[in-house]
Amino acid sequence: MDQPSNGTVSQQAETAASLLLSPPETTKRSPKPSEKKTTSLEHLKAIKIQAWWRGTLVRRTLLHAALRAWVIQCWWRLVLARRLEGERRAALDLFSRREWAAVQLQAWLRMWLARRRYAQVRAAACTIQARWRGHACASRGLIRGHYRVLAHGVHVELEFLQAPGPRIVTQHLLLPIKE
Repeated sequence: MDQPSNGTVSQQAETAASLLLSPPETTKRSPKPSEKKTTSLEHLKAIKIQAWWRGTLVRRTLLHAALRAWVIQCWWRLVLARRLEGERRAALDLFSRREWAAVQLQAWLRMWLARRRYAQVRAAACTIQARWRGHACASRGLIRGHYRVLAHGVHVELEFLQAPGPRIVTQHLLLPIKE
């Protein structure tokens, strides 16, 4: 930009502003050749100042728009992070509930199996005791028997000698053995 030797930048800005703000002339007169050069030079300087100011306004507007977009992006990333954290917590909660349910079912099944095995052993013991107590009584007859302990249970064979005739009871009992 050409700077004339007479006047400062603020004076030039005032001159350009006064040119822009002054009302248009209603009468047409032909400018003098010296005025024409001065007016066109001042007019060019005013155009440069206006262009600079408009560029500053556009850059400021673009900066504000970029900052606003950045704020919106930050907010949206925060929303997405919260949503993903919520989904992760829900998946973890669902997994832990399913795991707990599986553990409870396994515990109930093991309890039921243990009770069933206990009931079988108890029933066998009651049978043996009842038959043995019957052996002690002479009126009921005699009991002979033997048993074998196997890897996973007991094999019991009893022979009852009673009045109507001999009776043989054979039973294989499974015992709960932990490996």
